[in-house]
Amino acid sequence: MSSFDQLPKRDRNHALEDEAEAAFQALISRSDDFIFQGSDRKDYGIDCQIEVALDGRATNVRVYVQLKGTARALNTDGSLSIVVDRTNLNYLIAQPYSFYVGYHAPTKSLRVSFVDEILRRYEHSGKDWGDQQSLTISFTEELTVERLSRLASLALSGARIARDRRIAHTTAAIEAIPDVVRDANPELHVPEDPDLAQQLAERLYESGADRVLSAAFEQFLSVLGADHDAMGFCYMAEINLGMGYQSPDVERIEAAVTHFRSRLHTGRFQIGSLHYTIGNALSVLGNEQEAKTSYIAALEDTDFSSSSEMAAQCYKNLGTSFERLGEEDIAAEHYFEALRLNSNLPEAHNALAHYHHRNGRYEEALEHFDRVVFTDRQLGRPSAISGWRINILFNLGDARAAFREINGLLSNADSEPWIWPWCARQIAAFGRTSVESAQLALIFWDRCIATHPKLGRARAERLLTSFYLRSEGEDIGEYSEFRSMFGQHIALVDAEDAALPWDRLGHWAQDEGNWEEAELCYRKAYELVGGHYGYCLGTALNFLGRFEESRPILLEQAEHLQPDAMSWFQLGVANGNTGRSSEAIAAYEKAIELDPEYDIAMFNLGGVHWNDGNIIAAKQVWRRAIERFPNHELAEEIRARIPSLF
Repeated sequence: MSSFDQLPKRDRNHALEDEAEAAFQALISRSDDFIFQGSDRKDYGIDCQIEVALDGRATNVRVYVQLKGTARALNTDGSLSIVVDRTNLNYLIAQPYSFYVGYHAPTKSLRVSFVDEILRRYEHSGKDWGDQQSLTISFTEELTVERLSRLASLALSGARIARDRRIAHTTAAIEAIPDVVRDANPELHVPEDPDLAQQLAERLYESGADRVLSAAFEQFLSVLGADHDAMGFCYMAEINLGMGYQSPDVERIEAAVTHFRSRLHTGRFQIGSLHYTIGNALSVLGNEQEAKTSYIAALEDTDFSSSSEMAAQCYKNLGTSFERLGEEDIAAEHYFEALRLNSNLPEAHNALAHYHHRNGRYEEALEHFDRVVFTDRQLGRPSAISGWRINILFNLGDARAAFREINGLLSNADSEPWIWPWCARQIAAFGRTSVESAQLALIFWDRCIATHPKLGRARAERLLTSFYLRSEGEDIGEYSEFRSMFGQHIALVDAEDAALPWDRLGHWAQDEGNWEEAELCYRKAYELVGGHYGYCLGTALNFLGRFEESRPILLEQAEHLQPDAMSWFQLGVANGNTGRSSEAIAAYEKAIELDPEYDIAMFNLGGVHWNDGNIIAAKQVWRRAIERFPNHELAEEIRARIPSLF
């Protein structure tokens, strides 16, 4: 044979690689959940990428696969072993849910071993495997279309969580990023092994990690399937979150009801515990009538109710259902029964505290709130108790204690956005009821403004608190200094909130006899919202002698907006000084009719008659005025000028 006829033999490894790739592609072609996206042959094997398909559409969610083929015999236990470089494992770890596929040529079978599983086994082996050059991979599980389907669901749910988190970070304003990061759901890598996923779900639930379970719900569902017992931990986490006054995932909780009801007749679970859990789910869904029925069924199970701790919790939740159905007093009886069984049950003390608070029994409410100590599982509840204590302490007149509670609560404000608005509402309602409250309120408003500089309502409250202190005789500085500070705040206050501060500033100017400044302030208030602020503006215009301007404003006040004696009096002044004698007389008479003790109105009425030339009517009015108000300064003046009246 010629030397040129001596050709290279095809390497058996190449043939195995061809067989392995063909077998793998054939399996993928039978799957509706993956699309084969090509392979790349390296000196360490065949790299493949398979893309998750959803309803026939590509998702760009890819899983990395390394194909390995062998013609060696199976191990005695039926498993398949293949040696790989350790660096090859490191390479695949970079992508989630990467796996090896072992092709056994003699049986033409495909087996799977996930990188996570290999890593876990070596890490828990107790050996220093990080220095090894090679690793032995054991393949025991057959790779099937069904296994690929579970993997596709798991990979897709994990990718969506990562995508949504990335989008949230990308689209948020820079200043909002800390809040976005803080409020983000915790990230969890759920193992593809159902047994490990079950253990993980159980451990997370027992440790109170409800938010973690909820965030990974779809991943657990992909691994375990909806009917797996371990999904009960995920469902209970959803129920706990819903009962913790967070927005419930209605679809998941409805599925929880179905899940737990399907266990009622299996004989594998405590019946009372199932009824109790179902009741909780129904309560979260707002179906309190059915929830009540489930709680009663739970208590009828002696195995369940023999535990005083569980029975107490059930009585408390049953009471909540009664309360939401409008039977508050019956609810309270159940709360008391819960405390009889467990005197430290925080949920029962909390419920009774709210019951007493709603009925104005603040001392009793505070006593129960003082005994509420929630665990970490009740997310946000400890701070909520402080919020209610603030309201109760204010109602009891203990402002200093209320502000101490506020200061403590504000330390959690960065993580709980409701705290600043709640505290602001409490202080807006109670911060101007005493000098002590107002002085402490000023400190709060300054802190609030520093934290929320664009919050105009806080600036308005800060100004009104200062005006209150001045009205109580406290020194808040000179008008000119305050006016400068006022201008800085009021520029950021909305129109509906700015009118009252302008009005209060006008009264200060009026007290100092500065009617020009008072008129400017009153006009600002009137121009912002109109209405009853017209009275002060009209009065200031009268004092400035601008009666034609004041008259239409005061006419609206007297006839429509504020038809009291003072409005009619000021209208009388405006009419009398614009030559409208008959209308002035009518206005003064209306003022006297509304307030028979309105001395100046009666003297002014006589003056209008006198100026109008009706001397007899003037004398008659003045005579009655002097008889009624003999010590009035105008009485002395009239006696001196018209002695004939006496």
